[in-house]
Amino acid sequence: MSKIDAFREKIKSFPIQSGVYLMMSSADKIIYVGKAKNIRNRLRSYFQNSQEHQKTLALVRNIHEIEYILTKTEVEAFLLEASLIKKHRPKYNIRLKDDKSYPYIKLSWGDKYPRLYLSRRVKKDEAMYFGPYTSGAAVFGTIRFLNRFFKIRDCTDAVFKTRKRPCMTHQIGRCSAPCVNLVTQEEYRSEIEGALLFLKGKNKQMLKTLKEKMQAAAEQEKFEVAARLRDSLSAIKSVLEKQSVIDDKSERNQDVIGYRGDERGTLIETLHIRQGRVLGTRSHFLTTLSCADPFEDPREWLVSFLNQYYEDNIIPDDLLLPIDLGHDLNNLLEAVLKERSGHKTVVRFATDPQGRQLLEMAQSNANAHFDKQVSKVDEKMRGLDEIKEKLNLVKRPLRIECFDISTFQGTETVASQVVFEEGLPSREDYRRYKIKDVVGTDDYASMREVLSRRFQHKEYEDPDLLVVDGGKGQLTQAVRILKEIGRQDIPVVGLAKARTEASFQEAEIKATEERFFLVGRSNPVTFRSNSEGLHILVGLRDEAHRFAITYHRKLREDRTLASALDEIIGLGEKRKRALLQKFGSVEDIKKAEPEEIAQMKTFNRVLAERILVHLSEDSVETAEEEA
Repeated sequence: MSKIDAFREKIKSFPIQSGVYLMMSSADKIIYVGKAKNIRNRLRSYFQNSQEHQKTLALVRNIHEIEYILTKTEVEAFLLEASLIKKHRPKYNIRLKDDKSYPYIKLSWGDKYPRLYLSRRVKKDEAMYFGPYTSGAAVFGTIRFLNRFFKIRDCTDAVFKTRKRPCMTHQIGRCSAPCVNLVTQEEYRSEIEGALLFLKGKNKQMLKTLKEKMQAAAEQEKFEVAARLRDSLSAIKSVLEKQSVIDDKSERNQDVIGYRGDERGTLIETLHIRQGRVLGTRSHFLTTLSCADPFEDPREWLVSFLNQYYEDNIIPDDLLLPIDLGHDLNNLLEAVLKERSGHKTVVRFATDPQGRQLLEMAQSNANAHFDKQVSKVDEKMRGLDEIKEKLNLVKRPLRIECFDISTFQGTETVASQVVFEEGLPSREDYRRYKIKDVVGTDDYASMREVLSRRFQHKEYEDPDLLVVDGGKGQLTQAVRILKEIGRQDIPVVGLAKARTEASFQEAEIKATEERFFLVGRSNPVTFRSNSEGLHILVGLRDEAHRFAITYHRKLREDRTLASALDEIIGLGEKRKRALLQKFGSVEDIKKAEPEEIAQMKTFNRVLAERILVHLSEDSVETAEEEA
């Protein structure tokens, strides 16, 4: 019986109710997560003889086992699917790889004296969230603007609670100093209300309120206050003039979706409109592996994208789509979004003039960003093809791994594993290793331990190319190690750093090209200096070195912190870790105020003073020893 026939037979016993199914590889790794109203019928569709879609055929070839989780409703299946995809990141699902979560402006409305700051997570708390914005710079710029003109505090809660006198921000007229009670709570909240009106897009009301305050201040002969309000009005009007307005009467939040795709991938564009004003756009490029091909019905992968996208982002009042999902799927998506947000979201294929205008705007952005993205993809593919040709590989190296060993003064040896997929960093696959079985400095033994541990993980995909940092010697070692662990099938190349040559006659230093050493070849391979293939490989090597050094520095700081704090009475391991997490280094702890340490959980004022006194004495002793 063939594998396909065996699955067809097995599926006959599967339930006919809603749930989530998980497809596993031979290494027991989840490679696809799907949801279904009827699990049995949905799984049958994967094993039909008429199956033509390349992605589905590739998926079916790699299925080794199928499991399922039953849910009470189809809505629950949608919610569970998004969570499982986020957790396991299956190879054949749509995965929102770019992220970097969206930046939002968060107003800590539950505080007595609220403040504004950037947040990349929307939580269910007493705070208010505004966004999403296109960049962190846009958020910081908006926060600085609002803090300046509405005199909102910008200090952390810890600093706010310990202030004894106004700070410099108050002295230059940009904060009302609620920390030392120079403003009442009602007056401070009044300023916050002005910022809220701006963030909610109620600009006419905000300008009217500011103008009334300015006129009242002038009538009371508070000319400095009136002048400040006049300047605020002028600045706010200048900012508003730069915003793109769709409908200044609308109070609804809208997201508009556009997309464009071909055999190279699909780009989905999200256009965010808040109270009639365009806040920005964000694009997500999905490769053909994780997305349906362009000739397939896009409804399934578009709904899967939206299901994941709105797990972490603010859900709007209106969601405008470029295609008609159909009555049942449309209602199901609305129910899923309502379950998450608690309010109704209207999902629709826009047919009205304004809706069509918004869809055209989203589509125009999708077209422009798609052309830009695929030009980058094409360039990376040319670079990978160049690597394949230069290094005599059997196939295009879509997954390349590089390892770097880092040792500091013969102690604390660590290693980094960096992965590039399709020529770009795949940071979710980065790994750090602390060398456990090697004493002292032994790069060969360290590399053997790292590669052995790496290839024990059958759930990781095999690399199409392994890069080691070094010349013939390091390459020979890597080849010997791979043979010892039974993975001599992995292609490997040694990358030697560019040599420098000093020319004393011309008083200059010249750098030679990077050299690549191959098994069985005496002379190194070189690339053109402007080669995309060279940029990919050198970027990979440099990233592995950076990642290893960063890990090494972190371990040294942890060790330094522990040794500096070991002798302090009343400071156990948990408290030391808490100090490290909050301040990061001994030097930063030394700079802290006693109140800032005392307010930490399980700490008190006496312990805080003891810590600072000890560190101060330790610094003096160190300085005397060095002298």
